[in-house]
Order: sequence, then structure tokens, then C-alpha cells
Amino acid sequence: MPSRPGLLDRVEQYAVVASLPDAPPVAAGALAVPIGPPAWPFPARPYPGTRTVPADDVRAAVALQEEAGLPAAVEWVVDRTPSLAAAARAAGLLVTEFPLLVVDDPVELLLPLGVRLYVVGGDDPALPHYQHLLETGFAPHAAEGPGNAGEDPAPPDEARTAVLRERVATGRTVVMVAVEDGTPVAVGSHQPVDVDGTEISEVVGVASSPRRRGRGVGAALASALVAQARETADLVFLTAGDDDVARVYERVGFAWLGSTGVAARPPD
Repeated sequence: MPSRPGLLDRVEQYAVVASLPDAPPVAAGALAVPIGPPAWPFPARPYPGTRTVPADDVRAAVALQEEAGLPAAVEWVVDRTPSLAAAARAAGLLVTEFPLLVVDDPVELLLPLGVRLYVVGGDDPALPHYQHLLETGFAPHAAEGPGNAGEDPAPPDEARTAVLRERVATGRTVVMVAVEDGTPVAVGSHQPVDVDGTEISEVVGVASSPRRRGRGVGAALASALVAQARETADLVFLTAGDDDVARVYERVGFAWLGSTGVAARPPD
């Protein structure tokens, strides 16, 4: 595999290229600010190779985002642009760091007996439901399948679902779902991008039902996502929600690479 600095460089390159089809970037000093539909926003990011970002650049990026009706958000590879955390805080944003992992030695895990795995098509009528599960992480109101008992989930964002359908249909997002007894028990996705002729993919979400946890469904789905992504991708990476989640991904062959910084407006 490439050296650690080389991997971090490629993650930076992926992050900037990933937004180009939907949201061409506008420069705010050292930051690239993707400006596109609010239904599918991208965060501002340092241009690859940037080591220092002043607070004024963060303020300028946030102003561009808010003017376009987008959420104020900046993301970066902490190991490559360590100064950005202080700059984001000086600009009034809340900064959090998350584990950044890369596939190193993939492990094949089998789904439990009775659980079947599907790749979701762009015309699948259940796609809005799978999208909801991905974005809520199987919150209590989202754990039931369509038509089942339980609190009604919030209606799906039609504009966001339309973007997801187009992304799935064109292969820019791959959604996989594990189903047991007709009910989704885990959902995951990855997003392949061509970076200078080499495909790189980011695993952007794996959610599993609390009722089925402890059986390895989520880990097995993550393993299947990695295997599917590696059919064409030279590099597969992800940002984990916390250290415990990162350790789950280590079970399927991910290795710690560094940290992802995320800055956003503090909650009201």
C-alpha cells in the first residue's frame, strides 16, 4: 500500500473532487466552498496541500454557504491541516474530531442465517425509507419497515431523495441493504469517485437495527460494502462516528489513518 502521507493526500484529493459534479467550488482563500443544491450540501474543505488556514478564510466560507442557503460546515484531514481547528473556533464554529480509517487488510464476514443482502437500484420504491434509515441510524421511530407498527417516521425530503436516486442510478452512490423477514435490518452506502484516473470510494454510512445488534449484521454489511467497493476502487476509506465505531470497522479490515475534523454552527 502507499505510505501514510500518500494516503492522506489521496483522501484530500477525493474530498475536493467528490463535489465537482453537483457543486463546483468557489474559493474562499485557502478553502474550496462547493456551492450547489441545498438538498445535497457539501462542506468547505482546504485545497489539497494546504497546511495553514486563517480564521478569515473560514468566515468567508461560512458567508458563502449561508448566502447560498447551505449549512455552515467545514471538514478537513486534521493531520494535514492542523491549524484549521483553531481557525474554525475563532470563526465561531464548534469543532469535533473523528477517527479516519482506511481499508488495509479486508476481512470477509458472513451475514447471519436468514439475512439477505441487496444492492438497491435508483428506481427502488423503498429507497426513501432506506435513505431515512441511513440518516437516522435506526432511531426508534425509524426502526420499523413501511407499513409496520410504530411511530410514523418524518416524511422523506423529496428533493434529497431525487438527488439520491440520480446518484444511485449513475453509480455515484451505492446503497446496500440487509433484509430479514421482509424488514431491513441494516443499510450502508459508499461513494466511488474517479481521482486522476484511479477510483477511490468513501463508506459514508452503515446503520443497523438495535433489535439485531450483537449478531454481527452491521459488521457483515460493512464487509460486503468494502468487497463491492474494492471491485473497482484502489482505495476505500471512512470517517467513524467515534472510537467504539472505529473498532467495529477494524474487525472488517480497516486501519486507523488519522483524524477528520468537522466544524459547524453550535446547536441553538
